[in-house]
This record gives sequence, C-alpha cells and structure tokens, in this order.
Amino acid sequence: MAKKPYYITTAIAYTSGKPHIGNTYEAVLADSIARFKRMQGYDVRFQTGTDEHGQKIEIKAQEAGVTPKEFVDKVSGEIRSIWDLMNTSYDKFIRTTDEDHEKQVQKIFKKLYDQGDIYKGYYEGKYCTPCESFFTESQLVDGKCPDCGREVIDAREEAYFFKLSKYADRLIEYINEHPDFIQPESRKNEMMNNFLLPGLQDLCVSRTSFSWGIPVDFDPKHVVYVWIDALSNYITGLGYDLDGDSDPMFEKYWPADLHLIGKDIIRFHTIYWPIMLMALGLPLPKKVFGHPWLLMDGGKMSKSKGNIIYADDLVDFFGVDAVRYFVLHEMPFDNDGSITWDLMIERVNSDLANILGNLVNRTISMNNKYFGGVISNPGVSEPVDEELKSLAVDTPRRVAAKMDKLRVADAITEIFTLLRRCNKYIDETTPWILAKDEAKKDRLATVLYNLMEGIRIAAVCLEAFLPETAEKILDQLNTQQRSYEEQTSFGLLETGGKVVEKTEILFARLDPKEVMAKVEAMHEARRAADGSQNGGTDASGSGDALDRTQKDGSAEDDAVIDIEAKPEITYDDFAKLQFQVGEIIACEAVKKSKKLLCSQVKIGSQVKQIVSGIKAHYTPEEMVGKKVMVVVNLKPAKLAGVLSEGMLLCAEDAQGNLSLMVPEKNMPAGAEIC
Repeated sequence: MAKKPYYITTAIAYTSGKPHIGNTYEAVLADSIARFKRMQGYDVRFQTGTDEHGQKIEIKAQEAGVTPKEFVDKVSGEIRSIWDLMNTSYDKFIRTTDEDHEKQVQKIFKKLYDQGDIYKGYYEGKYCTPCESFFTESQLVDGKCPDCGREVIDAREEAYFFKLSKYADRLIEYINEHPDFIQPESRKNEMMNNFLLPGLQDLCVSRTSFSWGIPVDFDPKHVVYVWIDALSNYITGLGYDLDGDSDPMFEKYWPADLHLIGKDIIRFHTIYWPIMLMALGLPLPKKVFGHPWLLMDGGKMSKSKGNIIYADDLVDFFGVDAVRYFVLHEMPFDNDGSITWDLMIERVNSDLANILGNLVNRTISMNNKYFGGVISNPGVSEPVDEELKSLAVDTPRRVAAKMDKLRVADAITEIFTLLRRCNKYIDETTPWILAKDEAKKDRLATVLYNLMEGIRIAAVCLEAFLPETAEKILDQLNTQQRSYEEQTSFGLLETGGKVVEKTEILFARLDPKEVMAKVEAMHEARRAADGSQNGGTDASGSGDALDRTQKDGSAEDDAVIDIEAKPEITYDDFAKLQFQVGEIIACEAVKKSKKLLCSQVKIGSQVKQIVSGIKAHYTPEEMVGKKVMVVVNLKPAKLAGVLSEGMLLCAEDAQGNLSLMVPEKNMPAGAEIC
C-alpha cells in the first residue's frame, strides 16, 4: 500500500545575515513535525531554503565589495550549515537564485499579466528602503514605517500591480469554509478583521529602483518583486511548470499540507499567496501555521541590544539535542517563548540530565549489576505495575493527538510524563531492596523489564524531537523494536539479549557558574575581535524576510537617522540646563504603569528619584550600578502618581529602541557634563 504524501515547508530565510536561535527555531520545529509524520508512515517532503533577491541584498553586496550572487552564496551557505548542524532532515533546500525557479517565476508573472490580473501603473507614496515597501499616509505609525518603525521618504516609481481585490471575496469564502486553514485561530481573526473584510488594495509586484532580482522578461527594466518571487518557491521546489510539464512530484505533493511560518509574515501567506494560487488555478495549501517568536529576556533579539544568541554557540555549550529540546519544549502553541542562558542550564539539569538521563543510566546500570545485563521478564507482576504499563501504552496515542494539533511542546510533555512515571516507579518498587532478597529475584527482573520497556517506548516517541538521544537510548537497550507504528502493546522489548555493559551519559549536569563564566568569556572575545559591544553578526528577524524588514527590531549597523530640526537656541539657552553624571543605586518598576521604571540616582552627595519610560528596554536589575547622563534641574513632575526629579538621557533609533547615554570613561557620580 502506497504511503500517504505529506508536504511541509518553512518560510525561506532572507540572506541578509546569520540567523539567530529565534530564526533557527522554525527549522527545528518543522523538522520535528516532518520526522513525526515519517514515524507515522507518511511519505514526507520537507522543504526549506533561502530568499536571495532585493534591494537590501544589492546594497549589502556593494558595501562588501562583492557581487550580489557572491554575497548570497556565502550567506545561504551559512544558513544551510546551521540547519544541518541542528540535524534538520529537509528533502529540498531551495534558493530563489536557482535557474529553474527564476524561469518559472517569469512564466508566472507573464501569465498573470496576460490574463489581466497584473497591470502597469505608478506607485506614489511613502517608501521605506529597509522594507522595500510603499505605504499610504494613513498606514504610517507616527509618520514612520508601520513594519519596522524607520523613517520613510516620498517616492514615485513605475510598477506592475496585482489585482488582489478581484479574488478577495473568493478567499473570504474559502477561509470561512476551511476553519483550519489559518492557525492558530487568533491569526485567522487578525487577517479577516484587519485586512480582508476592510478591503484589499492592489499589490505592487515589480520594481525599477534596483536590479538584483528576476527580470520581467517582457519589460526588462522591471524586476519581479518579492511577493511572486519568494512565495512561488513552494511550488517551483516541487518542479512545477506553468506550461504543463511539471515534475510528477508536484502532482504527488501539492497542495502543501502545512506552511510553517513566523507570525509576522502570516499576511503574505494567507492573503497574497492564496490569491496568487487562485489566479493560477491551483489548489490552496491545506494549513498555514503562524508560530510565535522565541524572545530573549522577554524582548526581541537584536544586535543593538546585545542579546542575540546563535544556535551554534548553544550547541557548543549544550549539544544539539539539548538545544532542540529547549526550543521545542519552551515554545507555547500561540504565545511567545523565552530563552536565556540561565534557563537553558536549568532545563538541561532538571529535565534532560535528571528526569531522562539519570533514569536511563540508573535502570541500565541496575540491570547490569543484578543480572549481568541480560534482559528477562519472568512476569511477576504486582498492582503497582499497571499504572506504568497503561501510561506507557497510551503515550504514543497521546503524543500523536498533540502533534495532530501541532502542539509540539505538549507532545514532548506527554513523553516526559511517562519518564517521570518511570522515575516514580523506581521509588515505589525499590529495586535495591528487592536485590537483597534472593526470593524476589524474579520480581526484581520484572521491575527492571517494566522500566526498560517504559524507557524504550519513551525513546521511540522521542525520536522526532531528540533524534540522536533517542537512538542512543535504544542502542543502550540493544533493541530492534523501534517502530512508532507498532507501539500498541506493552512488552515488545526483546528478552534474552543484553543491554550495553557501560552506559553513556546522555546529559551531564552543568555547573551554572562555570557555564556563565565561559559565556562571558565568549562575549569578551568577540568584543575584542570586532570592537563592538555585543558581538555577533546581524540577523534578519523571523527567519523569512518576505516583507524585507529587519524583524529583530535592531537598527542596521550603518543606519543613519534624520529627525525634524528644532528651532535654534543660543548658548545662554543651553547653559540653563544642568547635566551631570548619576549612578543608579536602586530601581523598581512603577506598579501602575507598563512603561515606567523608578530609579534612585546618586548625584554627588544627593539622591534624586527619576521616573523613566524605559521598562521595555531595561529591567530594574540591569539599571542598578549604571553611570548615566542626567538632566538634574528639570522641574519635578508626577508620572503615574510617582514624583520624578530629573531626566535620564537616552538615544532612540528609528524603531523606538532606547539606549541609555553613559560616559565613555568611568566618571564619579556628580561629575558635570559640559
């Protein structure tokens, strides 16, 4: 009987820089789903890749003194190497510079033009260069780009447009008739209420202001813009040919079962892409899941904040499967997750080293100690065994039920519930006491068999999430019973064979102080190497930059900001302000406010209380001990009912990120700033 096909894709990563762990999470998440579907017997096609055209790439290549193709070759290779490092089992890594992809994009553009869905016009409005997007005045937020928060400029450009409104009613009807098409539910409501129901504007699908893109073959001064170029990778990667000569693989796997993307690009995949497919006469994907973000200390990772964590660094410290476990288990279904070095250490020690690793080590070691490693099952059962057996047999079903709903973190929790039950079973049966009584030897053998069988079933379920660890466990049990589909009864672990003589430590316990000292040493080495204060390489934010935005919220390293000039003042006006260095000696959040921190600032021999709207950028703990620049003679005022006696000076980038102004050298509290 032929296997049922299953096609899963990630968004394609924009080749602007090295992806951080938040970007990498998506590839690992998709891999866990793909692996699980294979375990269930599906014929899986897992596609990922890189998005390599656009003005931003053209500019970065010029700055680097290389051609755009040389630039994207390097970055795409780096992205792929990280996906490989994380043991992602993709079947296709597509690049939008692939010749066959570019050829089909030109055909698609021409077809849509010929049938009247694309027309030539002019785009005039507010233009954001980093996002490569036009906006109307009403779409701006505080006069700035609604996507990235940067400044916009007035621009007018000849362009081709795609008639989205022509298909809007049809798409609304499709979404209503397919309630699972957009997941989670909150994302569907956002698309319907904020975009589709108010009415769609026609979409700009070509550009003339840069050349690094796929040329419109019948109007070469235009290049195909990102929407048609990048989104169509999901079908071109299957060998789709508009002329009817498609690879059989396209007929086999399309429509996609799942597009897995970041929540920030849900609009492009649930509005632009489905309408494009409708215009081409192709079926729509079955489901689009907009996953949440992995945040650092509750905020987006950005180079300017110095809080970027990279997958390869984490792997160096913790190993591949530990990192996979963390990003998969710590991400809720529809809320953002959080990662810190401290939390990583805690999870390795508590979950992986203790609950999993120690259980496997103890069980196999006891079987070696008491039975020379031989696996036997005399069947001397007691009532206490039944709960463990029942849970073990039911765990594969529970895991599958969670995975059917894409609740990956919950699926892993089900496996660890079984592992915890195994640990409890050891405490209940006390094998070390049974071993002291020769008359209870058969009972001891049964207890250890039950434990090993529970561990085996957990390991089989764990293969999709921690593949290397699962294989190591099954190897230590010396079992051939590794098929997920056959886990329908308890007692499949073969008897008569031997477990390994010497167990391998799956996850060693970590010394938090030792690890954090090494982390700081790594950061120091990078600061020394590149002269920056945060190290690392710039990264795009969501793992896909279909909207060409730097999603992590950081300003570009070479960005400049022009602000509206204020009226000129005289020196006498300036001299009225008193600036001094202050040292923050205490800080706490203002209870009635989501934005304010209240700091006690030592300035000379006095202490002033200053309230600042920087809670989104600094924690109270981060504030304490900082030397800062203070306006000390500002008239006191109450903010959220709390008296403020001055102002801390900050710099603000185009996206609203704040950085406290601090003296370059160590200056005493109270030193005058002049």
